[in-house]
Amino acid sequence: MKWNLRMVAAQRDLWRPSEVLAAFQRVGFNPSLSKVAALWGGQPVTVRLDDLDLMCAALGCTVGDLLQAEPVVAARPVEDSGQVVVGADHDPAGPVRPVPRSRPARGPRSLPPS
Repeated sequence: MKWNLRMVAAQRDLWRPSEVLAAFQRVGFNPSLSKVAALWGGQPVTVRLDDLDLMCAALGCTVGDLLQAEPVVAARPVEDSGQVVVGADHDPAGPVRPVPRSRPARGPRSLPPS
């Protein structure tokens, strides 16, 4: 989840992190200015649930307004590598067995530490 503090604060006519900090302090929430700046920038920041309630009270919003869901990345289809699993029947409903990864040619393997 990402923070959506900048948009919520702009709707309340708060345009700087220092103004948001003053609004937080009026309701009894005293974070550092660097934490408010991180929230303002949308960076991941740990906030206690009690403090989240105070943030919502200061900004007159809900928790859902403050948090923005990250977009879901669609999974890319897996390309067929043409490799066949050793011992596998050609039955698609058969057991799934691991296929070893091919290793790029980088020279001889290194020796384990002694």
